[in-house]
Amino acid sequence: MKLTKLALAAAIAAGCLTGSSNASEFGYYSSDPAPVASASDMQDYASVIPASCSCGDAPISSCDIGCDTGCDSACDSLGGDCGPWKLFQNDILGFEVGGWTSVGYHSANNSLFNSYNDNVNLHQAWIYAEKVADGSCGLGFGGRIDYIYGVDGPDTQAFGRDNGHWDTSWDNGAAYGHAIPQLYAEAAYGDLSVKAGHFYTLIGYEVVGAPGNFFYSHAYTMYNSEPFTHTGVLAQYNAGENLTTYGGYVLGWDSGFEDNGDAFLGGFSADLTDSINYTNQFVVGRFGEGPNNEVGWMTSAITTTQLTDAITHVFWVDILDTDGTGRARERETFDITNYLLVGLTDNITWGQRLEWYNIDKGVYGVNAGRSDVYAYTTGLNLGLGSNLLFRPEIRWDWDKDRVAGLENNRAAQTTFGSDMVFTF
Repeated sequence: MKLTKLALAAAIAAGCLTGSSNASEFGYYSSDPAPVASASDMQDYASVIPASCSCGDAPISSCDIGCDTGCDSACDSLGGDCGPWKLFQNDILGFEVGGWTSVGYHSANNSLFNSYNDNVNLHQAWIYAEKVADGSCGLGFGGRIDYIYGVDGPDTQAFGRDNGHWDTSWDNGAAYGHAIPQLYAEAAYGDLSVKAGHFYTLIGYEVVGAPGNFFYSHAYTMYNSEPFTHTGVLAQYNAGENLTTYGGYVLGWDSGFEDNGDAFLGGFSADLTDSINYTNQFVVGRFGEGPNNEVGWMTSAITTTQLTDAITHVFWVDILDTDGTGRARERETFDITNYLLVGLTDNITWGQRLEWYNIDKGVYGVNAGRSDVYAYTTGLNLGLGSNLLFRPEIRWDWDKDRVAGLENNRAAQTTFGSDMVFTF
């Protein structure tokens, strides 16, 4: 990694944003998430549609089993009145430590993380340590590190440069692997914060971490057309109660601490009304080196609308264009995805996702693989207390041109899948 690039980028990123004036913070695993789901970080859709319960707010639920007034009750072990159970109740050297475990099963592969069908897989054994930089009383410092092991590990590594750097060689057999998808330092002063290091992208609605997604499976655009992580410098400025802006410099896509391109990453998230949030993030520049040498731009726009107290709609549009550059890699894709989330009870939410993924170039072959791929998913989130979540789903995929990697080169596929997510 070129340290001079990062030092220069830190100054540019901070300077670009200080001219704006404070919005709610959209941080990963925020204890006070935004009222509507945001694509900028790992959003908690449960802040829109509750997917779990507690002894005090659920008249009839699994939380009622074993409830008493003590914090040693059976209900507390499920995250009842005393709040969710945590492995570490107190901070360690000022850092909050937590994580989750995701174990799942699916009947057919779709090459979108879920690639080992007819097995019960450990998808994510995840632990993190975080100290949020607090600039409310002057200059504050913080940082974060994440570690993952499981079948999702190899897909979470810094695979942008497949040369063994950072965590790209931390595999365990054909299926399992380790990764450190985040390792960054953060400084904050007032409404401005700047992080430097290895961090998740701003792009897209779905994320890698299981608790940040409604569904067990993923969208085509998230896996094929979006970055997962970046290394660089990223500034965030709260420019009012309803607006947050972002801007920074990154070393391409999905790289560890090694130069893998030059790109600008930025955007904004705005509450248009009390019930509508609009988020637009983009990345433009050089995305990779070597066989992944790619130049162009990508944007992701998400409109989240709280239709009623129990119904939320998400309209998500992605555009990726690196075509016509004459580089080693060229891609052109367009995607529209709709989410509809309906709260049935305090601890049961029904969700639907419909995706149209248009491939014009470069996803399943350098210059081949044109297709229109469709996927419809319906499923439930079943919350047991505040720590345990089940996500059963049924998914239908259609690909008349047979380029999307469905099993046995099928044009259509039906998949049942479910996982259990335990947070701690």
